[in-house]
Amino acid sequence: MYKNLYEKITDTLVNYGYVFIENALNETLSHELLKVAKDSNNYKNAGISTSLIIDKNRRKDKILWIDADSKATKEYLEFAKGLQEYLNHHLFLGLSYYEAHFARYEIGDFYEKHLDAFKSKKNRIVTTVYYLNDDWNKADGGALIVYDKEGKELQKILPKANTLVVFLSEDFPHEVLSAKKIRYSIAGWFRVDK
Repeated sequence: MYKNLYEKITDTLVNYGYVFIENALNETLSHELLKVAKDSNNYKNAGISTSLIIDKNRRKDKILWIDADSKATKEYLEFAKGLQEYLNHHLFLGLSYYEAHFARYEIGDFYEKHLDAFKSKKNRIVTTVYYLNDDWNKADGGALIVYDKEGKELQKILPKANTLVVFLSEDFPHEVLSAKKIRYSIAGWFRVDK
């Protein structure tokens, strides 16, 4: 079903290490995932590093881990499983599983520049971010900024609904700018745990 998308992601990762794609999945799925994200009251403050320290000076979003407990989350996780299999088959990454959570940024929330792979832990290999926000523009803030290893800005991405971002977890520092209205996304990681 997503073979062309998987191919585009894989080719771009090989050539550039990151890719963002607008209108990536099914628009209906994006709306259904947004509804699931909005309907939950079980968000928790997000932690930082392997010790999961809560530090609101560095990160203010709230998260809700995803499982296949709704039709929409099941479909999204099936998309991710297909991408995992495609990446393993074509790039021999040995990805063992995928984990993901909804992220909710309230007004003023941000996440400072960071890497998704923890130091001395080779576990997160490929990061995904999928945006769920309808009617988003520059004035709403909340953009994702992707940097190279030297700190040069490579891309500023608005969190518009049905936009997918994929990048190598160890290679691209990134940050989320302060949101001016409530912002929803799904952050996920393909992992190799040894």
